[in-house]
Amino acid sequence: MHRRDLLISGLAAGSAVAAATAAQPALAAAPRYPTIRAKDGTYLFHRDWGEGRPVVFVASWALTSEMWAYQVAHLSEVGFRCIAYDRRGHGRSDAPTGGYDMDSLADDLAAVIDATGAPQVDLVTHSMGGAEAIRYLGRHGTARVRKVAMLAPAAPCLVAGPDNPYGAPRAVFEGRLAEWRADFPKWVRDNQAPFFTPQTSQPMQEWLIAQLLTTPTPVAIATFRGLFEADVRPDLARIDRPTLVLHGDKDASAPLEITGARVAAGVKGAELKVYPGAPHGLFVTHMERVNRDLETFLKA
Repeated sequence: MHRRDLLISGLAAGSAVAAATAAQPALAAAPRYPTIRAKDGTYLFHRDWGEGRPVVFVASWALTSEMWAYQVAHLSEVGFRCIAYDRRGHGRSDAPTGGYDMDSLADDLAAVIDATGAPQVDLVTHSMGGAEAIRYLGRHGTARVRKVAMLAPAAPCLVAGPDNPYGAPRAVFEGRLAEWRADFPKWVRDNQAPFFTPQTSQPMQEWLIAQLLTTPTPVAIATFRGLFEADVRPDLARIDRPTLVLHGDKDASAPLEITGARVAAGVKGAELKVYPGAPHGLFVTHMERVNRDLETFLKA
C-alpha cells in the first residue's frame, strides 16, 4: 500500500470532529513495506512514521493506532521509526467474525513485526495491548524483540480463581458485556471521567471517546472476552528482554496492584514506575512524562 494516510483524522461527527481535530498533531504516514495480512488473510491497517530503530505500538482495547499520536510525534523526532497498527476489527483493519482470542491477536502482532523487515523491534503497548505482547513473547519467542514498554497493562490474569486472588469474579466481566449489549455508548460516557484527569481538555477526551465509539459493539465484546479469558502468567517467565512498566496509582480500569505490579513482578529484571495520580489514560494525561520515560528507556 503506497498511498499517504493521515496519521490523525476526525472520527466523530459535528462538533466532536472539530474538537478532535484541534487536539491532534497533523502527521501523515507513508508505509514503506507491503500490505500486512494476518495468517488467516485479515488485512491489518498500519501507520509508519519516522526513521531509525523501529518501534511497534500495540493499542488499547477498543482504541486504534491513532491513540499513539503524541508518542509517535515525540519518538519520531528523536530518532525512531514508529509503526502503529489497528487491531483486527478496529479502525481501518478488516473486521472478521473470528480471531479475537489472545493467541490469534498475538499471531497478528507477529505478522506486523515480520512485515517491518527489521531484525528486531521495540514494543510499546497500552492496556490490552500489553496482554497481546506478553502472549506474543511467550508464543513466538523473544528473538525479534529488543525491549518492551508496557503502559497500564491489563494483565496477567483478570479473572479471580483459587490460584489468582488478584482478579475479579467472572460475573463482573459478564455483567459488563451485558451492559454493552444493551447500550455501549452509554457505558462509554458513564466511564469517561475516570479514564482522564480533571485537567484533561475536553477536546482531548472527545478525540479518544470518538475512537471508542467507532469500534463495533460485537468487536468490543469479542476482544474484551478474549482479554479476560486469557491467562498470560506463564508467558511472563519467558520474557528475557528489558521491560519497563508505567502505571498510575489512580487507574480505575486496570488497578495497579492486580495488573501492572503483577506484570512487573513476573518478568525478571522488569522496572516498574508508578505515576502518582495517573489514571488509565496516562498516555495523554501524563504525556510529557510518558514520552520522556519511553525515550530514555528505548535509547538506553
